[in-house]
Amino acid sequence: MLDYGLKGAAIIIAGGASGIGRAIAGLAVQQGCKVGLIDVNAANLKTALAELATGGATVAGHCLDVRDEAAICDVIALFETELGPIDGFVNSAGISRPRPAVDLTADDWAAVMDVNLAASFFLSREIGRRMIPRGKGSIIIISSIDGFGGHAARTHYTASKYGILGLVKSLAIEWGRFGIRVNALCPGIVDTPLLRGNIAADHIEKVMEDRIPMARLSTASDQAKAALFLLSDAAGYVTGTSLLVDGGLTAGYLTHLNGADWGNGAPV
Repeated sequence: MLDYGLKGAAIIIAGGASGIGRAIAGLAVQQGCKVGLIDVNAANLKTALAELATGGATVAGHCLDVRDEAAICDVIALFETELGPIDGFVNSAGISRPRPAVDLTADDWAAVMDVNLAASFFLSREIGRRMIPRGKGSIIIISSIDGFGGHAARTHYTASKYGILGLVKSLAIEWGRFGIRVNALCPGIVDTPLLRGNIAADHIEKVMEDRIPMARLSTASDQAKAALFLLSDAAGYVTGTSLLVDGGLTAGYLTHLNGADWGNGAPV
């Protein structure tokens, strides 16, 4: 297993009880990190903590609605008591609420913006306040390939993901002189039970995979490995950037198929 050099590091993951956040937490534990989870789903959080603690890992968790600014401050303080100074933070919390633009309500817009964008700032701000005096730290906010293009029926979601790209650039500029790196991780289409449950298999195989140069969906593990890289000293000079982990999907946005129409490398 690749050693990311993070043994003993305290890593906090918001939205860490499921999906990409859970995969990042699992890999961090394997690397010997002390891991703190934030999640709004108490049942998922309990299960994740029990799984991660197997083998004696140091883990802690708190149920939190990331829209609650005051509670964020309290929870981050608790993590420092439980795990020590925070070395890395990942915000994987997010919601979508797909709706055609003409049907979007003010509540839909506010909910997605509050969870995806505003909470990303408030969480990062509280972490940054604690990292600045120590002169080091790495912050990752999960954006999306939707931060690089439009998406029908997800106007508010796409706007929030574009916003994250601007947020990480601005924080990187402000905090770089304090040794704090801030980056966005931008997943492509990730193979999850939710995706499989909502999309027909033939659509995945004939439409999604055909447009990905690597000819497969991403796994949560793909995203976790990229996140651990950004958290590690291997990315010590990487800040203010947006790392696409999409199998080449956005690179080939003008291409209908994943390259099969080029045969063995030669145009036909």
